[in-house]
Amino acid sequence: MVVDDTVRGPHGDVPIRRYRPAVSSVASTLLWLHGGGFFAGDLDLPESHTVALVLAQRGVPVVTVDYRLGPLPGMPWIGRRGPRGRRRWPVPHDDVVAVHRTLRAESGAGLLLGGASAGACLAAGVTAGLVAAGADTPDGLVLAYGFFHARLPRDRAVQRRVRGHRRVTHAPWGLDRANRVHAGAALGEACAFPGGHDLTGFPSTLMVDADRDAMRASGDRFAVELGAAGVALERHVLTESRHAFLNRPSGEDFRQAVDLVVGWAEQREPRDLS
Repeated sequence: MVVDDTVRGPHGDVPIRRYRPAVSSVASTLLWLHGGGFFAGDLDLPESHTVALVLAQRGVPVVTVDYRLGPLPGMPWIGRRGPRGRRRWPVPHDDVVAVHRTLRAESGAGLLLGGASAGACLAAGVTAGLVAAGADTPDGLVLAYGFFHARLPRDRAVQRRVRGHRRVTHAPWGLDRANRVHAGAALGEACAFPGGHDLTGFPSTLMVDADRDAMRASGDRFAVELGAAGVALERHVLTESRHAFLNRPSGEDFRQAVDLVVGWAEQREPRDLS
């Protein structure tokens, strides 16, 4: 069953979509965030809808979030008007926190948090904020080809493996600029970009990264940082895969990633919050 809903947030209602399996194989719900560089994407994006639909068919309850999009890089004046106008961080962060809090309050069942690309950064940033506030954190994190550092770590070996148009669109300087547009003066905040900060207190984490992806340089470093903080980490880099493989449902890497998420989620036991 797929149901559209809203959650009340500090900046207005946040649209969400609930995916309820006919038979659940996982006790926890996955709160899932699409990517799109913070300025693109919605609930109908394959990285959101198709991922959630397939996971629900495999027995994983999923809730997706239409968090507020940020300004367009190079054209920040476009789309700023109206109740759902584009806004910088922390508005998208606050949207996700509101949904996380609501889902936690609905039941005592477990809650996983995850996302892809910019959504993975949002998920990790929300977790960092909850840890810092001493609030209830998710039971686990699922991070797909995310970037977590305000400035993309420079790794020539990784960059040489990038192919096609992404050699231009995902050039490190361009990604750095998009991050500045997204976060503005909060660029150095752990809640915006947790990479490079203390990650102590993070829950167990699954990372599924793309091999031929400039953002893998951030994933490589973030995995090391998680390990240094004592976080239980399972990481996979899918051979020959490219960025945003969850937006291509016909691909073998899409299937591999879904298998990994389902298998990992089935091993997670919800915490007793009573």
